[in-house]
Amino acid sequence: MTTNPLLLFSSLPDFYSIAADHIEPAVDTVLQANKAQLQQVLEDPRNSEPVWESLMLPLEEMEDRLSKVWSTASHLNAVKNTPQVREAYNLCQPRITAYYTELGQNRALFDAVQRLADRAETLSLDGSQRKILRDYLLDFRLSGVDLDADRKREFAELEARLSSLSTKFSNNVLDSAAAWALPVTDQAELFGMPESSIQAAAALAEKRGKQGYLLTLDAPCYIAVMTHADNRALREQVYTAYVTRASDQGGHDPKHDNQGLIVEILNCRAQLASLLGYESYAEVSVARKMARSVTRVNEFLHDLCQLAVPAARREYAELEDFARQHHGMSALQAWDVAYYSEKLRKHSFDVSQEELRPYFPLLKVQQGLFATASRLYGVEIVPDTEMSVWDARVDAFAIKRDGRTVARFYFDVFTREGKKSGAWMAECRSRRQLSDGTLQIPVAYLICNFASGTAGKPALLTHNEVTTLFHEFGHGLHHMLTAETYLRSAGINGVAWDAVELPSQLMENWCWEPAAIALISGQFETGAALPADLLSRMLAARNFQAGMKMVRQLEFAMFDFDVHQIASSIDNQAVRQVFERVRALTSVYAVPAFNRFQNSFSHIFAGGYAAGYYSYKWAEVLSADVFSRFVDTGVFNPATGERFLQRLLSRGGGADPLELFTDFMGREPQIEALLRQDGLLRQSNELRG
Repeated sequence: MTTNPLLLFSSLPDFYSIAADHIEPAVDTVLQANKAQLQQVLEDPRNSEPVWESLMLPLEEMEDRLSKVWSTASHLNAVKNTPQVREAYNLCQPRITAYYTELGQNRALFDAVQRLADRAETLSLDGSQRKILRDYLLDFRLSGVDLDADRKREFAELEARLSSLSTKFSNNVLDSAAAWALPVTDQAELFGMPESSIQAAAALAEKRGKQGYLLTLDAPCYIAVMTHADNRALREQVYTAYVTRASDQGGHDPKHDNQGLIVEILNCRAQLASLLGYESYAEVSVARKMARSVTRVNEFLHDLCQLAVPAARREYAELEDFARQHHGMSALQAWDVAYYSEKLRKHSFDVSQEELRPYFPLLKVQQGLFATASRLYGVEIVPDTEMSVWDARVDAFAIKRDGRTVARFYFDVFTREGKKSGAWMAECRSRRQLSDGTLQIPVAYLICNFASGTAGKPALLTHNEVTTLFHEFGHGLHHMLTAETYLRSAGINGVAWDAVELPSQLMENWCWEPAAIALISGQFETGAALPADLLSRMLAARNFQAGMKMVRQLEFAMFDFDVHQIASSIDNQAVRQVFERVRALTSVYAVPAFNRFQNSFSHIFAGGYAAGYYSYKWAEVLSADVFSRFVDTGVFNPATGERFLQRLLSRGGGADPLELFTDFMGREPQIEALLRQDGLLRQSNELRG
């Protein structure tokens, strides 16, 4: 098996050589090797009184080995989803799940880790080591290590079922969206849409052997239609298809319907929680998080709702009034909201996303993004031509600090067939000290889905897309600039999920700072700077409909958290009742009865955010508060950047997030910074007055 490129652990993945049929044998080889090594660890007489090197180092080696294989397979499944890759991934996913469940329920291993934790003081283990041990022991308990044999078996079966259901959920979303396309023969149907979007639709039609134009549910196309297409019937058609993905509504193939999967996933999670002695899956989720308490999360979401909903209702009333007075619209529908909101933004601030697009060519934004990181953290980012890539349009870079390469990353930003929608950062390699004394540097995958350039024009980004890019790069910096040398605390590993968005949301702030905007913008043909008046109008529009944006996120977060507080007997009616209750609290306009957004809510049904979507708002409080320190000292103040790097960003999961936050800020978080950032502080004060 040494010829299998997935098993060449001393180098980065050779994507040119990796084929789908390498995945299953590589996974099986590593699982077999890990099980054999685990037995050796448990039989090692030193582990009757273990030290870090005899117990945790072998476990870390095992975890790193499997991660190198499975992170590559998972990555290909997300960005190059061929039938062969999907089949191999689906075959291996249950084996991975079974392996980790078995590991988490291994009583002998738990006892050994507990013995090491009990000796932490005697052995003078450092803070990161002690936190890793605490996390390990909690993971054991949440994996059912204390259950009897029958309940362990039931737990393992539920975990395996959940893994299969989540994979099927994700595949249904991808397949349902990919199966939908709308041919348009008359360009007049597309009036109002940006020329670049129309050209992209024409190019796609030509690629697929069709006449005219082809619209899809990929984000760049969907956003262009909903925000700019004058054709109301077209907006309704595309909106309907998008919000009914993976459902039996909107004309989609019922075989991709996720409704039954949602109920089964929720019931499996509720049963897992019950086996572990928790009231609900929400309790299981927060056990690993900064919030710690279901009550605290509920109060947090309720408090934000109380502040945001009145503002959102005023904003929507303003939108209705504008559409009625200026466009003769007596009643808005869901597919009108983005369209008339963009017109209201243009009317109020004389600025639009499309007007800004020519000033944000991807290459200039990328250069400015790297320059921003350089000014803040003293790094240099240079192309790395030695890294193998999976698509010709993927770039690779190295990060240097003090002349030394400290990290690498892949940059895959364009949408294409076979690539999952959305934007994310994922780990390729994590930083750790190897047994031979060498240092394994971190490597990240940075993924977005932007439209590529057309008709001689480079890829041009909206300012919203610029913000997305900065967000994902913030995740990447968290992973890549870590100073931790233990796998379980390096980068985002070991970071509480409701704190993991802090660095990513923090980076978004520089997209709104004139000094940073000067670095990331320039007219794509002339290089001319963003005009001062256009910049001022863009900044003035920053908090446009901030209340409506917040309540949308609160709707997602409250649905997620509420539906995971149902203890048992979850059915479609129970899920629908949660929706109705949440929407009664958060919605400012009627949602069509056919809307099935939950059927494509992959964050919670096929990702890591189950009973944790609130993390985005929780971490946004942290990031806004942290950024206030940068504002006070200068947004490019190198001393503040270095302090943040040393005291929080580089510490990864090596300490409790509240401890890291207070070490940097000198106090606990305050929500006022977020309200001020979103322009809601003045409004909430007015309401209180």
